Amino acid sequence: MDSKQIAKNTVKTLISYLTYQAVRVVVSQLSETDPPVAIWLNSFSSTGKIQDGEAYLKELIVERQALAFRIMTVREHLAAEIVDFLPEMARTGIEQANMEHRRQYLERVTQLNLETQSEPDLDSPAG
Repeated sequence: MDSKQIAKNTVKTLISYLTYQAVRVVVSQLSETDPPVAIWLNSFSSTGKIQDGEAYLKELIVERQALAFRIMTVREHLAAEIVDFLPEMARTGIEQANMEHRRQYLERVTQLNLETQSEPDLDSPAG
């Protein structure tokens, strides 16, 4: 297991996700202040290119530099607000999810065992 590579991939995914969230914030703000630009940005962002936050921003800088810079500023602000909480939240979330999956599995297995034990034995003679 290459923990360093996993961490790099996780950070890249997180950055792309924060870019997506920043776009949502900016679109929401623009919906109030400049609806035509909000519609344009929403359309620009809905083509799937936002899956890679850095590639998305490179394209947006070419199209509308001011919007790209605004999204980068919002993304940076979002990161500053949440980054300190992420490690503990991730650990706790995974532990709780794993516990829930195990609980559901045990309930299902126990239920199957109870059902097979309570079924009448069709091979034995009745009476």
